[in-house]
Amino acid sequence: MLLHKGETLFRQGESGPLYRLESGLLKIIRVHEDGVQFVVNLIVPGETIPHHSLISPNPYFGTAVALTECEVELLPAEQWYQQLERCPELYRDVALLLQNKLRMMQRRIDQLTEVTPAEKLRKLQDWFQAYISPASLTEVLTQDEIGQLLGLRRETINRLLRASRKPAAADR
Repeated sequence: MLLHKGETLFRQGESGPLYRLESGLLKIIRVHEDGVQFVVNLIVPGETIPHHSLISPNPYFGTAVALTECEVELLPAEQWYQQLERCPELYRDVALLLQNKLRMMQRRIDQLTEVTPAEKLRKLQDWFQAYISPASLTEVLTQDEIGQLLGLRRETINRLLRASRKPAAADR
């Protein structure tokens, strides 16, 4: 299935199939009771989502929205769980998927524990380059979304991004 930028794959609270992202980039958004949306995760190619439903079904934790054009494989839930029951060795594959996501999230946590906002942004840019390349952070995410991922205000992100461009402009 092909998703275009901005299209929704599934919505928070709904139940349904699992999906494997073949190409592109998805964001997972939590919508709070007051309607405020918050980016909680980025999904990269090779991931099967929702992560919390890989072994047993659960409603979707958040809403998945395409940040870029995405190719997604639909994995019917009933078939997924039946296959796990028939082939217990597949649980190892699930464990490896979760291990890879955990390692990715550990890098994200490292970004959040940096003291200075500039270091947080630099580490997110490095993470983005490692997992999302060749697109740059600001080509895919808004300043508000970057701020949500780092626990910083949009104004701070704007200031940091402008400051990081000034030295490059001065060299010309």
